[in-house]
Amino acid sequence: MKIVIVGDGKVGFTLSQQLAKEGHDIVIIDNNETVLNNSSNTLDVNCIKGNGANYKIQEKAGVQEADLMIAVTSRDELNIICCLIAKKLGAKHTIARVRNPEYSDEMSFIKDELGLSMAVNPEAAAAAEIARILQFPSAIKIDSFSRGKVELAEFKVMPNSPLGGMAIHTLYSKYKIRILICAVQRKGAVFIPNGDFRLQEGDKVTITASPKNMTDFFRQIGILMHKIKTVMIVGGGKIAYYLCNQICNLGMKVKVIEIDPEQCRQLTDVLPKAMVINADGSDQEVLNEEGIEGVDAFIALTNMDEENVIISMYAISRGVDKVITKINHLTFMEIMENAGIDCIISPKYITANHIIRYVRAMQNSWGSNVETMTKIVDNQVEALEFRVRESFRGLNVPLKDVELKRNVLVACINRKGQILIPSGQDRIQLGDSVIVVTTINGLRELNDIFRM
Repeated sequence: MKIVIVGDGKVGFTLSQQLAKEGHDIVIIDNNETVLNNSSNTLDVNCIKGNGANYKIQEKAGVQEADLMIAVTSRDELNIICCLIAKKLGAKHTIARVRNPEYSDEMSFIKDELGLSMAVNPEAAAAAEIARILQFPSAIKIDSFSRGKVELAEFKVMPNSPLGGMAIHTLYSKYKIRILICAVQRKGAVFIPNGDFRLQEGDKVTITASPKNMTDFFRQIGILMHKIKTVMIVGGGKIAYYLCNQICNLGMKVKVIEIDPEQCRQLTDVLPKAMVINADGSDQEVLNEEGIEGVDAFIALTNMDEENVIISMYAISRGVDKVITKINHLTFMEIMENAGIDCIISPKYITANHIIRYVRAMQNSWGSNVETMTKIVDNQVEALEFRVRESFRGLNVPLKDVELKRNVLVACINRKGQILIPSGQDRIQLGDSVIVVTTINGLRELNDIFRM
């Protein structure tokens, strides 16, 4: 596919990086020559310097022949104008990043009337992911498939965990719950494990199961956390606004600490159910006075990665069970893991994943059969949901007899609403939905899982 991306900032670069890996023809438009040079030198993309809302610049980039134009500059209005011009030029699909909360209630109107294929809001998407984690606090990260019937959850093997040193086949026989361990991250390396793989303290483990079996498993291994009732948020930006709207309606008591007085006034006006405090959330005395030791969850959402890391470390030191940290640059990963910060939110990666899902859906309409896709394990692994068609070469063959590519795992089968965590005796049937977990980028067809 030919894809034109306007805006080479954090989201634009991440998108270009991931889409180029999948073999798409990428053209980037940006006014900043320095960032364009960086992209040109590090990615397999074409770069054009100029205003992405300029008709001639878009023509030069070949928008008139593009399958998709994505506008992700820092200005909502500019993104919308870029998409309008692209549609006039002949781009088949357009996506705009629209961040301003004032537009959130009008998003359907904006899409329908202006012809946008998709409008994506990084802050709203990040807030939705945080809200899911708060509803399932035993997990570091959680994703849903098959309309919520299947969940992928990531958790950490803690010191003294019964899982430490246990082989995966022993785990299945001991706990007798239909879950599947589909990925393990250990010291930066990622494994798609077999039954002989032994878990170790510190491993980040991704499992798939039904919501009920997931809960039962966490309870048996002793890491089922109690329901989140009180939340403290440091940083009163857009993510905090969207998040408070969601979790206050779930009955959670929320306290937001924001240093900017004007921002506090605005939040107080639009968030009547939340308590908004005008103070410096990086000050330990402020956090202690506001009761950090008594909250169930602490969320660091300031605009500075370093500040978020430091105050998250302090929250952990004060015994807060659930700490969630927003990070834009993932260069701090090793430091954060050593400090016990496991639950990390990155809006740029969440946004990129939403857009890549849309790209996969476009490919689906052109012959691919990927239903949904998400990135897991720090974006190193893909979980893809396929609809099984007559062309699938492994129909009705026991999975133990199917020769899969290395680092490919069939994690779940959805058969008419019945969720199967497969064993070697199970067979994939026509009409099933199948979830595949893999470190291989860009699988388009279910037949791509086979060895050549």
